[in-house]
Amino acid sequence: MPEPDGDAKNFYADVPPPSQEFFLKGSGSLDWGMSNRLARVFRPDTGRTVMLAIDHGYFQGPTTGLERVDLSILPLVPLSDALMCTRGILRSTVPPSSRTPVVLRASGGPSILKELSDEQIAVDIEDAARLNVAAVAVQVFIGGEHETQSVHNMTRLVDLGLRYGIPVMGVTVVGKQLTRDAKYLRLACRICAELGAQFVKTYYVDEGFDSVTASCPVPIVMAGGKKLPELDALTMAHRAVSEGAAGVDMGRNIFQSDNPAGMMRAVIAVVHEGKTPEEALEIYRASEEMRPARARREAPVGQRSTG
Repeated sequence: MPEPDGDAKNFYADVPPPSQEFFLKGSGSLDWGMSNRLARVFRPDTGRTVMLAIDHGYFQGPTTGLERVDLSILPLVPLSDALMCTRGILRSTVPPSSRTPVVLRASGGPSILKELSDEQIAVDIEDAARLNVAAVAVQVFIGGEHETQSVHNMTRLVDLGLRYGIPVMGVTVVGKQLTRDAKYLRLACRICAELGAQFVKTYYVDEGFDSVTASCPVPIVMAGGKKLPELDALTMAHRAVSEGAAGVDMGRNIFQSDNPAGMMRAVIAVVHEGKTPEEALEIYRASEEMRPARARREAPVGQRSTG
C-alpha cells in the first residue's frame, strides 16, 4: 500500500542543504566516483596522505628491503593511507582482504639497463578497474629523451581514467642531466596538472618548494627518494607538508629503516598530527618492532621518482 501523505512528515524546509564542496584543491569538478577514490587516498579530516611506495621492482628488480614483500611489507600495509605497487605484487602478494587503497603503477618498459624514459602504458585501464584501485600512477619525463611519449602516456591514461572514474597521479622524474630545483619542478608539476593529472608526485627541494605547491592547481605528494637518516627524512616530510604538500609517498625511508613500522608511525605523526621531526623521532625510537640492523646496498640511481 502507498504511504498516506499526512501532516506528520517533516521536510525541514527551513534548513538549507549542506554544501558538498570537496576537500582537495582542484578537485571540485570531478565525478562522484573519482572524488570517492581520491577520498580513499587522502584522509578527508586532514586532506593529506601517507603512501607507502613499493613499486621499485618494476624497473630495478628486488630492491633492498623488498626481497620478500610478503615478509617485510605486508605488516606495514594497514598502517599506510595508500599502497603504491604494481599489479604483479598486488595479485601475487597482497591479500584481497586488505582495506588499504591501492595506487597502481601503470607505466613501465625499460629496466635500469636501458634508457629509462622510454616507457609505455603498461596496464589496461579495465584491469585497473578489476583490481578496484583508487588511482593509477604514470611516470612523466619532462626534459627527458622520450618526454613527449611519456606525456602522451599520461594524457591517454587521464582520458581513460575519466571514462572509468579512476584518478591519475603524474610522477615527475629528475635524471642525471636535469637540475633538481624549484624551477624545474614548477615546470614538470604544472605540465602534469595542466594536462589533466588529478594529483602529482614530485621531489622536495630545500629552496622554493612552496612555489612548486602554490603554482600547481592540484595536490602534490612528496616523493621520499633515497634512504636518509631518520631525522632527516622526518624533517623533509615536515617541511614538505608545511610548505603545501598534501602528503608524502615514501618507500626506502620506510622499508630500509631498521624499524619500518616505527618509521611509518613517525611519518604519520608528522603528516597527520602536526608533530615536529624531533617528536616524531621519539615515536620511532619508542617502537618495539625493531628489526636487526643489516648492511644495505644503495639502490641504483636512475631517472625514476620512487619513494
